[in-house]
Amino acid sequence: MDQLQMHMLEKIADLHGVPEGAYNIRSNGALAGRNTTANIDIVTKEDKPGIDIIIKPGTKNESVHIPVIVSQSGLKDLVYNDFYIGEDADVTIVAGCGIHCGGDDTTEHDGIHTFHIGKNAKLKYVEKHYGEGDGAGERILNPTTVIYMDQDSYMEMETTQIKGVDSTIRDTNAELKDGATLVIKEKIMTHGKQYAETNFQVDLNGVDSNANVVSRSVAKGSSHQVFNSKICGNNKCYGHTECDAILMDEGHVVAVPSLDANDLDASLIHEAAIGKIAGEQLIKLMTLGLTEKEAEEQIVSGFLK
Repeated sequence: MDQLQMHMLEKIADLHGVPEGAYNIRSNGALAGRNTTANIDIVTKEDKPGIDIIIKPGTKNESVHIPVIVSQSGLKDLVYNDFYIGEDADVTIVAGCGIHCGGDDTTEHDGIHTFHIGKNAKLKYVEKHYGEGDGAGERILNPTTVIYMDQDSYMEMETTQIKGVDSTIRDTNAELKDGATLVIKEKIMTHGKQYAETNFQVDLNGVDSNANVVSRSVAKGSSHQVFNSKICGNNKCYGHTECDAILMDEGHVVAVPSLDANDLDASLIHEAAIGKIAGEQLIKLMTLGLTEKEAEEQIVSGFLK
């Protein structure tokens, strides 16, 4: 891989070289590298672009890296990736997409990821989105995530977008069976005229299923964000959704948390807080020698950790 590709891998997957273990690297719509292990297989789809990642039951302490790099101006890339996590497995999957736009044409990557998580399996899924380049073309990322969780399974999903994406619509839909637990942590920062829309729907179908969906975001410049989150309690269950947003400059944030209780024993909670950085926070840091801009950066950095 060239220097640009390595730079983008570091940004989206914290990789400083080719990863160990299983991986699939996609660059400008084509396979750039792949490795499988005894417990993790990666198979190219035959009917559409994308891959199947198959993790054997009982697999422990292994990881899969599936980063995507787009540096060809005007390319519109679409992939369908399906993940099959075997029973009792405990693994980490690191995904993400980086777009480097050096031209005037819109560059776009859309990924549809579907997870089938087996009984008692545990999955940590990390996804980062990043854009850069001095071209005038827009950088667009539209991730779709579909999650099917079997009995007593657990999934922690961390999604991050903190720079360079002009437009994104992020759709996540999940269905949980008995005892399944889903934890989603989203971090987004927009600036300039960027637009970010997040749509979550979680169906708590199983007895004692539970979900915790938390979004933290910062809207700078004249950027616009929309947060839609719906949790449906269809059995004895627990669900919580929360949106915390900081407004800066002329930023605009709309938060629409929604709860749908369809069972007497469904316990559902939603929270939303939007506002500017408190003046006393800035003053306290400025008394320690920071400029106002430095104080703002410190507060935002801590908020998005």
